[in-house]
Amino acid sequence: MLKIRLFFLLFLMSAAMSAQNLQINHIEPPFWWTGMKTNSIEVLIHGKNISQGILSVNYKGVSIGEIKKVENPNYLFVTLKISAAAKPGKFSFSLQKGDDSVLIPYELKERNKNQPRNSGISSSDFIYLIMPDRFANGDTQNDNVPEMKESRARRDTLYGRHGGDIQGVMNHLDYIKSLGVTAVWLNPEVENNQPKESYHGYAATNLYKIDPRLGTNELFLQYTGKCHEMGMKVVKDVVFNHIGNEHWLYRDLPAKDWVHQFDEFTRTTYRSSTLLDPYGAEADKNLMSNGWFDKHMPDLNQQNPLLAKYLIQNSIWWAEYAGIDCYRIDTYPYPDLNFMNDWVKAMQKEYPNIGLFGETWVDEVPVQAYFAQNNIKNLPFDSRLPGVTDFQLYFAMTKAFNEDFGWMNGVMHLYYTLAQDFLYKDPMKNVVFLDNHDLGRFYSTVKEDRQKLKMALTFMLTTRGIPSLYYGTEILMKNDFDWGNHDKVREEFPGGWQGDKFNKFTEAGRTPEENEMVKYIQNLANWRKNTPAVHSGKLMQFVPENGIYVYFRYNESETVMVVLNSGKENQTLKTQRFAERMKGFTTARNVISGEFITDIKNISVPAGTSLVLTLQK
Repeated sequence: MLKIRLFFLLFLMSAAMSAQNLQINHIEPPFWWTGMKTNSIEVLIHGKNISQGILSVNYKGVSIGEIKKVENPNYLFVTLKISAAAKPGKFSFSLQKGDDSVLIPYELKERNKNQPRNSGISSSDFIYLIMPDRFANGDTQNDNVPEMKESRARRDTLYGRHGGDIQGVMNHLDYIKSLGVTAVWLNPEVENNQPKESYHGYAATNLYKIDPRLGTNELFLQYTGKCHEMGMKVVKDVVFNHIGNEHWLYRDLPAKDWVHQFDEFTRTTYRSSTLLDPYGAEADKNLMSNGWFDKHMPDLNQQNPLLAKYLIQNSIWWAEYAGIDCYRIDTYPYPDLNFMNDWVKAMQKEYPNIGLFGETWVDEVPVQAYFAQNNIKNLPFDSRLPGVTDFQLYFAMTKAFNEDFGWMNGVMHLYYTLAQDFLYKDPMKNVVFLDNHDLGRFYSTVKEDRQKLKMALTFMLTTRGIPSLYYGTEILMKNDFDWGNHDKVREEFPGGWQGDKFNKFTEAGRTPEENEMVKYIQNLANWRKNTPAVHSGKLMQFVPENGIYVYFRYNESETVMVVLNSGKENQTLKTQRFAERMKGFTTARNVISGEFITDIKNISVPAGTSLVLTLQK
């Protein structure tokens, strides 16, 4: 009897060990859809020692193509072919290894064709950028998530989680829309299960999962749906250059060449100009592209075809799942540029109208233009990317509103930067901004001068391109950028947390100066929304004189004149010089004040102010 029991126990132990050998830890993408142009997908299956198993599927319209194995026996990469005959439904992969087998559930879903989605972004839009952890805490239940490495919110430290979340953003969409905003951009929402400083979202540990401290995939879907219902688009932030070193893919690499490997930690040089330097050394180019962004951010090798497809599919998956309208690509110059072209092509094939712009924190206009669709001949790389974050115009604005006017100084920087727009295929697709989560608050940049901030906002909202406002700029949030402390420019929005002393989301909770700035933006942005001459018309600028910069936005039916007096003296602007654009117009309406100007031959422009005038005959 004892022998029988011992035999039975050993049998159970053996069976359990076999079952463990066939345990599936991850399958990505977790599901797909019928009716997609991307109808042949690469399914990543991850589990201990599964590579020797035999995989099969039995579902009408679905078949297995190639099955690829890699260095690590814990992976199978399966080409799943989905024919037009395939119907939405659930099925299973069958994995057989020796006498053991396991069923791996999978699903094809029906596409959502009713909700507005994937509609793209254009110069008619106005983006509002939010760091979710620092905006508003809408759900205190996810402040403490024990299974996460950084498990609880700690508002007493700038580097920690503060508890802001997607529900907090949803709770304030009315406020956001009131600013004239038409598109909302959140810093990455996907899981960042790093031991510290994980709140910013740029060190992903799961590309298919919303971070539990921000919400859930289902809540994110509700968020995008609510944005669309309110007439606002959704911009999703994606990172292809790196992941977090706690990502399960890095902890159990499919193959060594999924990340760039070095004998010791090697950081990128951040010198993107090496990539287009006709005299550049290959060593410099390789170090720029392959070096790690930071010690906890493994640098991905997009030249690996399996990884490349994995990343492309992930973007298509989120676009389909949540109806993403636009992608902002973090650190665009750092991934393999041929991969980035393939990614753009794949996204535009599946979603012809989808918006795409990349972060190009680089020096000089030609370097920035290199990474966008451009008109530059004989380059080693021909970019497909429609638009970029216009750092060159940002640099110009920081100088324009701080320097005294001179031949090459002050507002001349705006003129000279825009004069180089011939380098871009379509500069209207560039995103224009005053600040963001990596830069000093512009209010601090202009030494807390509200008039200068208004001038900069006027320029941002009336020049060419897509304007983007960083949360809190409208309530005069401040702090200079500090390389040793990014977090100073990522403060909480007052009123986003229970018990906050002030609620800046409301007029009553703001100071008179803050309300003045909020109303200034509301008036200008909501007017812009309904003024095609500004958001999609042509631009004509005149060389600045005496610190005054004048330009026009116009189409066949409307002409808008913008005047920026950056000087310290009140001036009377004689407009005969601008006859090329003003011919036939005799009066004007001041968009900001509402007053009518009956004689536009001579216009009074107070020091340090801007005028936005709709010209009338």
